[in-house]
Amino acid sequence: MPPVNAVIFDIGNVLLTFDYFIAERALLAHTGQTVAPSIEELHPHRMAHESGTISREEFVRIVREAFAHDGPEDHFMGIWTRIFEVNTPMVEWARTLHGKTPLYLLSNIGCIHHDHIFEEYDFFSGLFHDGVYSYKAGVMKPERRIFELAKDQFGVDPATTLYIDDLLENVQGAESVGFIGHHYDPKRHDLFEAKLKSLSFL
Repeated sequence: MPPVNAVIFDIGNVLLTFDYFIAERALLAHTGQTVAPSIEELHPHRMAHESGTISREEFVRIVREAFAHDGPEDHFMGIWTRIFEVNTPMVEWARTLHGKTPLYLLSNIGCIHHDHIFEEYDFFSGLFHDGVYSYKAGVMKPERRIFELAKDQFGVDPATTLYIDDLLENVQGAESVGFIGHHYDPKRHDLFEAKLKSLSFL
C-alpha cells in the first residue's frame, strides 16, 4: 500500500461525539412535556436540513413546534447545539499531522451545528484545509457523488488518502471511490491506533 499523504475526517463520532438525547431531555425539562416527539417524526426533517433541502428557519420552526418550545429562539439554539464532546484522542492525533499531512473534513451536517462547532472549537479552522458539508453540497453520505465531490474539491488521490468514519456504509461509500477507509469506533480508539501501524505517512 502506498504511503498516506492526506486524511479526510468525518466529524460526528470521530472528532466530536454527540448525543441528541441531551437536547431532548433539556427541551422536555424546559417545556414540562413528558413525551418527546418520535424519532420517526423528526428524523426526516433532520435529514432534509442536513441535505440543504429545508432552511435553517424552517427546521428550527418544525423542531420547536414538535417540542412545544415557546421561549426565545436563542434559548432553543443553546439547547440544540450543546450536544457535543471533543473526542480528544482523535483530535490530538490530527494535531500531530498538522503541517505535515493535509487534513480535510467530510460530514453529513446541517448549518446550525456546522456554524456552532466552528465557533466553539478552534481546531476546526486551525487544523483542516477544507471541508465538504452535506447541507452545502446538496448530497449526503453514503452517496457516491459526495465522495467524488470531496476528491475533486480537495485535489487528492483516493489511493493515498485515508478516510475515517463511524458508519460502515459511509466507509464503504468512500472505498467505492478508491479511498483507504477506516470504520472508527470512538469507544475503541485503540483499534484505530492498531490500524495506523499498517499504514505509512509521507
